[in-house]
Amino acid sequence: MHWIILNTCVCALFAASEICDRFAMVGFYANMITYLTQELNLPIVKASNILINFSGTGSLSLLVGALIADSFAGRFWTIIVGSIVYEVGLMTLTTSAVLPQFRPPPCPTQENCEEASAAQLTALYICLLLKSLGSGSIRGCVVAFAADQFDMKKSITKKGGWNFFNIYYFCMGISMLLAITVLVYIQDHMGWGWGLGIPTIVMALSIITFLVGSPVYLKVKPGGSPLTRLAQVIVAALRKRRAIAPQDPGLLYQNNDLDAAIATNGRLLHTNQFKWFDRAAILTDDDTSDSRPPNLWRLATVHRVEELKSIIRMVPIWISAMLFTATYANSDSFTILQARTMDRHLSPSFQIPPASLAVFGILTFVLGIPLYEHIFVPFSRRLTGNPAGVTCLQRMGIGYILNLLGTIVSAVVEAKRKAAAADHGLLDKPTITIPLSVFWLIPQFCIGGIGDVFWAAGHLEFIYDQSPESMKSTVLALYWTVASMGSYIGSFMVSMVHRYTGKERNWLPDRNLNRGRLDDFYWLMAALEGSIFIYYVLCARLYIYNPLEEVKEASKDGDVELAIGNIPYNAKNDANGLAPGNDAL
Repeated sequence: MHWIILNTCVCALFAASEICDRFAMVGFYANMITYLTQELNLPIVKASNILINFSGTGSLSLLVGALIADSFAGRFWTIIVGSIVYEVGLMTLTTSAVLPQFRPPPCPTQENCEEASAAQLTALYICLLLKSLGSGSIRGCVVAFAADQFDMKKSITKKGGWNFFNIYYFCMGISMLLAITVLVYIQDHMGWGWGLGIPTIVMALSIITFLVGSPVYLKVKPGGSPLTRLAQVIVAALRKRRAIAPQDPGLLYQNNDLDAAIATNGRLLHTNQFKWFDRAAILTDDDTSDSRPPNLWRLATVHRVEELKSIIRMVPIWISAMLFTATYANSDSFTILQARTMDRHLSPSFQIPPASLAVFGILTFVLGIPLYEHIFVPFSRRLTGNPAGVTCLQRMGIGYILNLLGTIVSAVVEAKRKAAAADHGLLDKPTITIPLSVFWLIPQFCIGGIGDVFWAAGHLEFIYDQSPESMKSTVLALYWTVASMGSYIGSFMVSMVHRYTGKERNWLPDRNLNRGRLDDFYWLMAALEGSIFIYYVLCARLYIYNPLEEVKEASKDGDVELAIGNIPYNAKNDANGLAPGNDAL
C-alpha cells in the first residue's frame, strides 16, 4: 500500500511539472509565426525558416544534453539545468516583447513594412538560442526519466493497462490544449507582454514543482559515456578484423559482472545481423592469458556488441522519420497564415485566433489516445494475438498513411480558399477577409491529430523499447537529432521552392498568400510522403527486434523467458536468441 501511494505521488508531481513545462513551450511556439510577421514585420518565408532553424538547433542540442546525462550528470540534474536555461530565454524574450526599442514601427497594412533591424534580430536570435539549448536538454532526458519511474519490463507491460507512452502523450495533449486556446487568445487580444509573460511564469512553476518531487524520484545512476562504449566495440572489431568468429555464438565473450551496471533489466542476446562486429567479442590467446579485467578497446562483451547493432538497426527507421519531418516542418506556420485570411467568426463579436485552430488537432489527439487504448487495441488484439494490438512499427505505418491523407486534404482546401478569393476579387487584397469559413481547415487538423496517435506515440515507444538500457537518453536524443535534420531539409525545400518558382506566381510569396500556389506545394509534399512511406514499409519488413534476456522465474528445466520488442519469447525455441519474425506491414 505504501508503494502504491508513493508511486502515485511521484506520478502526480511529475505530471504536474510536465504539464506546466509543455504549456510554456507550446504556448510560445504555437503563435510565434504571428509575432515574427506582425510584430517584427518579417516576410513569411524568412519567419518560417527562422522558427524551423531554431527548432532544429534545439533538436541538435538534445544529443549534448543526453550525453551529459548518461555519462556523468544523470537525467534529473540535466533536466534542472536545461529548464533554468530555457527560463532565462523566456524572460529575455518577454522583456524584448515589452520594450519598443526591440521592435520595428507597426505596419497594419502589411505593405512596404520596415523589417526588424540587425540589432533587433540579434536580440531575437539570442533569446531563441537560449530556448533551443534549454529545450534540448529537457527533451533529451524527460521521456527516459519519466519511464524510469515505471517498471517497463515486457513481462509487466504485456499484462495490460495503459501504455506509458500513451499516458505521457495524453498529459502533454491536455497542456497543449490549454496553451492553444487560452494563451493564444491572450497573445492576440491582450498583447505579447502578457502572451509571453504567462509562459515564463508557468515555466518557473514547472521548475519548482519538479524540484519538490526530488526526494521521491527514482534517479538512475549514469553508466558512463555511451559513445565511448560504442567506439570501443568498433575499435576492438577493427583490431580483430582478421580473426575468425566461432560457429557457436555461445563461445563469444560474455561477462555478467562487467555488464551488471549497464544491463540491470537484462542482457541483450546475440543476433546474426551485422556479424562483422562479433569480432569484438572473440576471445584470443592474448585475452585469455591476462587475468586482469579485459581491455575494452580490444575485447567487448556480446551485450556491448549488441548495443551497437541495435542502434545500427534503427538508423533506417530514423531516416524515414527525418524525411517525413521535412515534408510537414512548415505546415503549421502556413496553416496559421491561411487561417488569418479566412472568416474566423464564431459570433458577430468573437473571432477564433488563427493559431488556436490547432486545438482541433490536439483535441482529436487527446480523445484519440483513450479510444486507441479501449477500442483499437482490444479489436486489433483479437486479429493479431499481440497483447499491444499491433507492433510499434505497424502503429507508425498507420500514422504515415493518415498524415499523407491530411496533406492531400490540405492541398484541396487551399485550392478552395484561393478560388473563393478569386471569386470575390480579393487576390490582391491580402488584408481583407475572404468569405470562406476557417472551419474548412479543421479536417486536416483532425486527420493529423489521429495520425499522431499512431505515428508520434508509436515512434517514441519504438525508440525507447529498442534502445539499450544504459543509453536510452542518448538514443532518444540521437533519434531527435536525426529527425531535426528534417527541419533543416524542410527549410531548404521551402527556400528552393520560393527561389525557383518565379516572381509572378511564386508558390510561396513573401506577403500575399492569395497570389501564391501553396496548394501545389502541398501536392509536392504529398508525393514525397508517399515515396517515404514505401521506403518505410521496406525498412519495417526487414527490421528484427532486439532479443532481451529477462529472467522472470526459473522453471524446472531452466527456461529463461525473453522479451523481443513487444513479443514474448522463450529461449528454448531459438538457441541464438533471434527474433521469430519481421514486422511486416
